[in-house]
This record gives sequence, structure tokens and C-alpha cells, in this order.
Amino acid sequence: MATRIRLQRHGRKNYAFYSIVIANAQAPRDGRFIEKIGTYNPNTNPATIDLNFERALYWVLVGAQPTDTVRNILSKEGVYMKKHLLGGVKKGAFDEAAAETKFEAWKKEKEVKAQKVADKEAADKAAEKKARLDAEKKANEALAAKIAEKKAAALAAQAAEEAPAEAPAEGTEATEAPAEA
Repeated sequence: MATRIRLQRHGRKNYAFYSIVIANAQAPRDGRFIEKIGTYNPNTNPATIDLNFERALYWVLVGAQPTDTVRNILSKEGVYMKKHLLGGVKKGAFDEAAAETKFEAWKKEKEVKAQKVADKEAADKAAEKKARLDAEKKANEALAAKIAEKKAAALAAQAAEEAPAEAPAEGTEATEAPAEA
């Protein structure tokens, strides 16, 4: 019986998530399976992968063939790295403790890289937010200056309208005042 490690689709239209299953090669995609070893949700950022590492390693070691997507998932999770190291142990290149040490070092390095990427992404997001805020402040200042100019022009126009009306009135009062005295 040829076994495959593949994805079984669930979810609704345009929002699929998958179960990672061991199935007979002739079984339908969403049909009968031997064992469920995890889930994969590509809708989150980053994609969420929940995998039973030991069972995935077991099935890879006994010869189950993964699909391309599942191979990438297993590789990202370290199943193929562990298989490679166990092959070295089997050949006598190093002992099991050294293999475990190498695997843990690889895992730590991977986590550090992922953390750096997450930090860089957060810093870029913060920088973009700050740039948008600065641009909005400049736009608000320009708008405030424009409004201040309009108000100043309106006040100047109003003062100009009032000034000629007041000037003759003052002049007539000024001429009448000396006549009375």
C-alpha cells in the first residue's frame, strides 16, 4: 500500500484550512485517511502549523511520500533535518546525543532568524506609521495656514469696508465739533 502525507481541505469557500493526514495514494483528497498528524492554516500571518512531530518523523522514516506543499511544511518544521541527522547516526558519523545537539542548535538558529524578521517587520510598520503621522501633521499645518490666510483676508476686507464708512462720519463730526465751540 503506497501511503502519502497530504493536505485534506476543510473550511469554506475562499477561506480554506487543512488537516495534514496520512492516506492511501488512491483515496480521495477529502476521503478516508489512516492518521491525522496536524493542521495547517494559511489564512493567518504567518501561516499556523500544528504538527505532531514524532508521528510525522515516523511516517517519513517508514517511507510515506509527502506532497510538495507538505514537504515544504515538514522541512520548515525540521522533520527532514531530524531525518537527516538520524541517518548520520545510523551510519555511525556521530552519536545520538550529538545529533540531538545539532538539531537543537538548528532549531534555536531558526527561531532567532524568525524573531529578527518579526522585529524588522514591526520596526518597518512603526516607521511607516510615524511617516504617515508626520505627513498628516504637515497637511494639517498647511490647511491651518490656508484657513488663517482666508480669515486674515476676510478681516482685512471687513476692516476696509468699515474704514471708509467710518472715515466720512469722523470727518463730519470733526467739522461739526469746531463749529459748536
